[in-house]
Amino acid sequence: MTEAPGFTHLPDLACREFGGGVVWANDELFAERENLIKRAEPVFDTYTFGHKGQVYDGWETRRRREPGQDSAIVRLGLPGVVKAVVVDTAFFTGNYPPFASVQATSAVGHPDPTELTGWEELVPKSPLGGDRKNSFEVDAARRYTHVRLTIHPDGGVARLRVFGEPVPDPALLLPEAVDLAALENGGAVVGCSDMFYGSPGNLIAPGQAAVMGEGWETARRRDDGNDWVDVRLAAAGAVRLVELDTTHFKGNAPGWASVTGRDERTGAEFPVLPRTRLQPDTRHRFPVEAVPEATHARLDIHPDGGMARLRLFGRLTTDGLRAITRRYRELS
Repeated sequence: MTEAPGFTHLPDLACREFGGGVVWANDELFAERENLIKRAEPVFDTYTFGHKGQVYDGWETRRRREPGQDSAIVRLGLPGVVKAVVVDTAFFTGNYPPFASVQATSAVGHPDPTELTGWEELVPKSPLGGDRKNSFEVDAARRYTHVRLTIHPDGGVARLRVFGEPVPDPALLLPEAVDLAALENGGAVVGCSDMFYGSPGNLIAPGQAAVMGEGWETARRRDDGNDWVDVRLAAAGAVRLVELDTTHFKGNAPGWASVTGRDERTGAEFPVLPRTRLQPDTRHRFPVEAVPEATHARLDIHPDGGMARLRLFGRLTTDGLRAITRRYRELS
């Protein structure tokens, strides 16, 4: 168990904004189970009381008077390989669980929680500290769709973070029309010039950004350079439509942007979208003339600023679809 480990740069597969859901809990008398997967960090107000007592930004069960434990099941918004779990007991001091364990399973389709079987251990029963992020690295090489948090015997947990690598189901992809950069399809940010105000990983997250803080924003540049992000595509493909979304960025949107493709197999680089003027708070969409197949794409913004989302719609190559299918089968 460690504090603030490096795996936190990976996406939180359970996050509500990524489609996660707390689909079952045996008890939530003091605080609702849905709080477990909120994206925002937990908060606390000393003088906030409800009809059940102090209001907590987390999941809290009643005090047990008989042997047993409490559990909550989370459907991952992004099914994938789990690399680490964080059981955050922020603000729970005299009421946190002394121990917790985490199991996971992989299900097909959209099962009812009572139909889930085949649970495998990710984190054995382990001690927790109160009011802290309890981090556990996971040694598993399988694709999971659900996780189950069990607390021993009862108490409160503010957040459950499930960090990992998304693995898409190829049956749900349309090879001729897919967002090649999307996190949920297997895309990943592999480099960037600056992330002062927001993570570049937000650019390829599912859905639309609700606020400026859900995008990527750099510090103000005081030199002649520009900022950039490098994205490893879900698999080899040819981009046909570029979407550059500056929604919510008004006085801080980039003035211009360009996109460059790269094929790691050959080392070739080529323009996908030339340097193009952008408008603030606008969802820009640019059709792209036929360009070569790429495995990576670099977004350059000029000179700096913020962007909500980057979408690179296009066609998976035969080899690209084969690679996604192979990875899915190896991890299922």
